[in-house]
Amino acid sequence: SAIAKGSGMIAPNMATMLAFIFTDANIPSVILKSLLSRNVGTTFNAISVDGDTSTNDMVGIFSTGFVKNSKIYNVMDPKLKNFEKSLHNVMLNLSKQIVADGEGAQKFITVNILKAKTAQGAKKIAFSIANSPLVKTAIAGEDPNWGRILMAIGKAEEDIAIDKLGIKLGKLDLIENGQRAQNYDEEKMKEYMEWNSIEINVELNVGKNDFTVYTCDFTKEYININTDYRS
Repeated sequence: SAIAKGSGMIAPNMATMLAFIFTDANIPSVILKSLLSRNVGTTFNAISVDGDTSTNDMVGIFSTGFVKNSKIYNVMDPKLKNFEKSLHNVMLNLSKQIVADGEGAQKFITVNILKAKTAQGAKKIAFSIANSPLVKTAIAGEDPNWGRILMAIGKAEEDIAIDKLGIKLGKLDLIENGQRAQNYDEEKMKEYMEWNSIEINVELNVGKNDFTVYTCDFTKEYININTDYRS
């Protein structure tokens, strides 16, 4: 069982977010903590609503010890394989729900950075796109403005080979080898942008590292919520 709270001021490491995960498996707390830490990087630390953070960030996992399974002495125990897979699924599910419930959000956005030189570089570019107000407002306005995506890639200041760069919205080609795709279809792009779930796929083709970030769009409702809000 698990429950999470989050709406705005959501970004990695220190966000206004509370998440509690409970298991009946009899697993020592030190091992549970290790499993949590191992999976937080691609779940709770791979989401952003607005790129802002606060001091109220917490993700915890607790065991009731109700199930009398055989004792587990270290985090490498093969018996933990399926448990860790299930834990990751729960954490990712909650993370995505936080994004989908973002303040004023209408569209869920997945940003996939593929074939980057380094894992850190892939993450940096992914968040540069995910946190760009221009990208987020373009998606809210259902505008396939690929120039804004290129801008966000560039401002990450990571080494890329522009002649190898490929960008897709869903399965629709935007950029091939650094140029606008020959089969680019503006009408199909606009139709895709009407969906409530948008996928931005960026192939850097300079390495073997990938990273995925989940975010949402910026709407007028986001502005209304945060201009009317008083603490």
